Amino acid sequence: MELVLNRMYYPHGTNGQLLLDGERVSFTIELPWKDNLPQVSCIPEGKYFLRKRYSPRFGRHLQVMDVRDRALILIHPANSALRELKGCIAPVSILTGEGEGQRSKAALALLNDKVFSALERKETVFLTIQSKRV
Repeated sequence: MELVLNRMYYPHGTNGQLLLDGERVSFTIELPWKDNLPQVSCIPEGKYFLRKRYSPRFGRHLQVMDVRDRALILIHPANSALRELKGCIAPVSILTGEGEGQRSKAALALLNDKVFSALERKETVFLTIQSKRV
């Protein structure tokens, strides 16, 4: 399974659309691009493996593996990139501004349903991050 994240970069955040087989699963919010600096930048474009993860704070969520010069990059709920993210990706149901959205927990639940079932079938799940093609 391959998810594709098409990004658009803005000064105050990065917005995207997360697609599976060409269909939107959710929108996404991230920090703005700041040269992959930990805690303040979104991660570089590229292809990454995803794996299941659980924590008391976020419950069921996903981890983006093998990000250059970064560790513990997660896909978890958040509605404001600048206030709630440290380099991670947050799925949202609605975009409301640069790095801002709403109903993130619902968007993550939908994403988890698709990805966790594939991982439980022992499928490899990739996330390809790229700039939005116009």
